[in-house]
Amino acid sequence: MEYILPVDKHNEIVIGAYTTRGYTQVEAEQVAHFCQSASWHGIRTHNAIKALHLDHLFGTGADPAGSTPGATIDKRPSKFEAVQAWNANNKIGQSVAADAFDACMKMADKYGVGIVAVDSAFHYLWGGGYVIDVANKGYIAYTNCTATLAEVVPFGGKYPTCGTNPHSWAFPTTKAIGFPVVVDWATSTIAMGKVQSLKREGQSLPPNCAIDENGEPTTDPDKVFALLPFGAHKGYGLSLLDELYAALTGGSLPTIRYHADLGGDGEKRSTCQFFQAIHPEAISSGAFACGRNQMENVKAVIEDILGHGNAPPDGRAILPGQIEYEASVRSEKAGGLIITDAERTAFKEVADEGGVEFDPDSLASA
Repeated sequence: MEYILPVDKHNEIVIGAYTTRGYTQVEAEQVAHFCQSASWHGIRTHNAIKALHLDHLFGTGADPAGSTPGATIDKRPSKFEAVQAWNANNKIGQSVAADAFDACMKMADKYGVGIVAVDSAFHYLWGGGYVIDVANKGYIAYTNCTATLAEVVPFGGKYPTCGTNPHSWAFPTTKAIGFPVVVDWATSTIAMGKVQSLKREGQSLPPNCAIDENGEPTTDPDKVFALLPFGAHKGYGLSLLDELYAALTGGSLPTIRYHADLGGDGEKRSTCQFFQAIHPEAISSGAFACGRNQMENVKAVIEDILGHGNAPPDGRAILPGQIEYEASVRSEKAGGLIITDAERTAFKEVADEGGVEFDPDSLASA
């Protein structure tokens, strides 16, 4: 059974929980917006419940706390007008990401491209939500970040030294096909949360997803020591990109992130983030075939890729971002966020924490 949680009630619950934990009203509203976006697009792994759990484990609930409510961002002086470097001072990630992409878009309007690199920020969860927002405003968007923990072994290795390290891209293709093309993924073959879920259900992992403490492949969730990168050396390379962006920005050693008991004095344990927005006009040659304009050319390219029997009904090919778009259409038709019975119970607990009145039995079924 699924239920419909009104957006306004969702945001009231989330804002209440975050302000109770000491976050400012603006920070809480920014978090609520992106948690809502995750649920709206069918992303249950990075919704408000997950965000608050992460804050409990590593943010305001940790000792020492990894997230500082109301933190002020220090913007370093730069000789590069289209690039900014920030020290977020452990500010909550959703708030940092919202502000960073706003800055990127303003620079892109002036210079064609805008980049913000962020040091010392708390994790921002679902990268797809940010790039979708930016693409819907007409820009090409990209972000990556280092994960909270090192849970992934490098290709050929046996000890986890990389995070699940997501990448997120989105393209302003709505005028061409009706929704943004979105490529959004972690760089491990399976999420640790999925391992925990399989363990609860008494099921095995798919092959080639994890290793045991001896570095040997395992499908037993009780024996998982670390995860493997997807696509072998290719996933490892993409995961390494995040670590290198972070290293150049000022990031911490991957294996001590959010481990207060590891590393010596002076080491940092927070995550880094990277944001980029490109104005489509900035990369246009103006020489499109057959007199097409830029968006007409994008549409023609996509139709060629999905043509030739690839897309339904003859094939099964779809576009990245299509599943999220279809989930958003379902949410729109339902008039709210579609949640499970377990999520309904979890939102009641969140509401109680923030002192928000919420009767889960009042929700309509989806």
